[in-house]
Amino acid sequence: MLGSIRKFSGSIYSKILLAIIIIPFVFWGMGSSIRGGSKNIVVVIGKEKHSIQEFSNFITRTAVKKVEPNQIKDFLSAFIGEKLIEKEIEHFKIRLSDTSLRKLIRHQKAFKRGDKFSRTEYEKFLLKSNMPAVDFETILSKQEKKKQVLDFISGGISPSKFLVNMSYDKINQKRAIELINLNDVFKKQLNFSENQIKIYFESNKDKYTEIYKSVKLLELNPKKIGGDDEFSDLFFKKIDEIDDLIIRGENLNYIIQKFNLEKPNLLTINEFGKDNNSKTIEGISKNLVKKIFNLDDGEPMVLIEDNNKYFIAELHKTENIQKNIKDEFIKKEIILDLSKKTKIKLTDEIADKIDKNNFNKLDFDKLSKNENINIKKINLKSRNDNELLKKIVVNHIYKFPEKKIIIVHDINFSENYLVFIDKIENATIDENSDEYQKYLDLSRSIIVKELYNTYDNYLSKKYKIDINYQTLDVIKNYFN
Repeated sequence: MLGSIRKFSGSIYSKILLAIIIIPFVFWGMGSSIRGGSKNIVVVIGKEKHSIQEFSNFITRTAVKKVEPNQIKDFLSAFIGEKLIEKEIEHFKIRLSDTSLRKLIRHQKAFKRGDKFSRTEYEKFLLKSNMPAVDFETILSKQEKKKQVLDFISGGISPSKFLVNMSYDKINQKRAIELINLNDVFKKQLNFSENQIKIYFESNKDKYTEIYKSVKLLELNPKKIGGDDEFSDLFFKKIDEIDDLIIRGENLNYIIQKFNLEKPNLLTINEFGKDNNSKTIEGISKNLVKKIFNLDDGEPMVLIEDNNKYFIAELHKTENIQKNIKDEFIKKEIILDLSKKTKIKLTDEIADKIDKNNFNKLDFDKLSKNENINIKKINLKSRNDNELLKKIVVNHIYKFPEKKIIIVHDINFSENYLVFIDKIENATIDENSDEYQKYLDLSRSIIVKELYNTYDNYLSKKYKIDINYQTLDVIKNYFN
């Protein structure tokens, strides 16, 4: 009986139970422009009323990028989930002492140098996050209490040998299959004329545009900054000083002049690390490309650390470039798109016959004969056997029973198969096996998941939730 909250996608309870909210480093908020009297309530949980301002503070605290109107329901789901967990923490009287909190902080990997806790790293984290220590410690304390609630609910579970064997069998059973490669069947339909390619391009021009960002990129190394090859304290002091100047809003030219740096490289790059001639730019890692693409007019310059290297990246301009059909790379992309659409259509036709029981083993064999395509017989040793087929294809095969005919394909429809599952040989595991603990843990995780679903139902009966949808619309309109 979750009431109107069930209109949201999935159950909010399970989502919150299975996730811990991360600590944000970029904050976006509603400000104080949304006010009101009795209409100021966004949700009532049990007997407690929660205001727009409280909800807006939650968004400010948890959002990691600019909030869009269609995300407000997801934020409300998370907000309600957090409040429910807080109620359960209070109900179970879960407490965290100052001593325990200190130990928790000292065990965080982000605050260590080598294997030891570093007060400097901790304070640097707080400065970068623009977060007082008391705020961080409050968030960390809440997270630990949430974790303890989950441990309290799911602790002490020990699966039976029967359940462990079920988990083992799902992964390790052997399967004998017969397979027809549908790409061989579709081959004739995948030859496209120049006219078909041109028509498809003209009808889908928007699909063949690409965002390119021109950036000034300058690598900072000890030699350029401190005149030394070593990563000294002086080098890191100057890196911190440059970072502070960027935060203050100084431009790249100012920083170059102040530190007597060389001229930056000007790169034009897409999200895949390629220039506007579709050539991969050398020396730019995927991580660096990703961080460059996060630059926008609101944050045009940033200091980037990547693989023990430091860079200043400043956005010069962003362009949306229309690709040309004469570009061989684009032509190949169009052919791939046309091939995918054709394969989807043809596989759907066969799948429809299978669903309606109009395609059996005799039809399977007949298709092979008519198209002059051999049936390949494969023995799969386990669900992890990807010697001949992709893992995603094997996983799909393992979802169906013996003597079943199915269509299997990968995500991009590059591989498409018609499969007959001829025989299944079940597997069991001995309690003395070295792998028994692994499957015991797997079986336990499955039970815990079901237990969380039960706990979800329990919460739905324990707390009544009423959402003020008019107020929610006000909040959504604010972000339009």
